[in-house]
Amino acid sequence: MEPVILTTERLVLHVPDESDIEAITAACQDPEIPRWTTVPSPYTRADAEEYVRLIGEWWADGSETIWCAYRDGELVASIGLHHIVSHRTGGHAELGFWVAASARGNGYLVEAARAVIDWGFDELGLARLGWRAVSGNIASARAARALGFRYEGFARQALTSARGRDDGWFAGLLRTDDRAPVDWPVL
Repeated sequence: MEPVILTTERLVLHVPDESDIEAITAACQDPEIPRWTTVPSPYTRADAEEYVRLIGEWWADGSETIWCAYRDGELVASIGLHHIVSHRTGGHAELGFWVAASARGNGYLVEAARAVIDWGFDELGLARLGWRAVSGNIASARAARALGFRYEGFARQALTSARGRDDGWFAGLLRTDDRAPVDWPVL
């Protein structure tokens, strides 16, 4: 798959390359990112180099599509579609993201995610997107709800990372959903 650039009112999303390594390394020093994601801690420049290399491979084989989102030259988030599965009746993928500490609370993630979701449904022909988060990650759950995801449940010890196993929250968004936020029992 060929990488694409997505643009929104305030953001430019591009596939990260070597020029993004310093910004990614700096953003991932925030302890909240590895607390809630699979990002390693401590996070080194070598981790960012490997991340950029892997993203290039994932785009090439169509398994994942990940972007870095920038506002006025500042990295605000990394966001992408993970575990992409194509199918003749419409494929599925999982939305994943992290947000730089300095960018939180500005609506950048929801803005970037809308562009990624639209691209996944329109360009990849996906029928469903999944979302999952470590139980207790209220900020991620609020973003997913704002995007129209429907809460689908709680699973004990369902998520794995270098920390071990965590309980997880799960949600889904169908191409046919109206994307209006609905009540979630965990929020």
